[in-house]
Amino acid sequence: MARKPNYPFERMERERLKAAKVAEKARAKAEQRERDRAQAEGGAPATPSDDDQA
Repeated sequence: MARKPNYPFERMERERLKAAKVAEKARAKAEQRERDRAQAEGGAPATPSDDDQA
């Protein structure tokens, strides 16, 4: 016999997994920025790129 679908729970699980993935990406990007800043402070002065200008 087939199981009864629990659509709200399944949607919440998909959203939770997606949010976790987005948070992990954001954390990785923040760590990369910290590494880049630390390297720039210790090494040659950083030059602003075209992407950084508003």
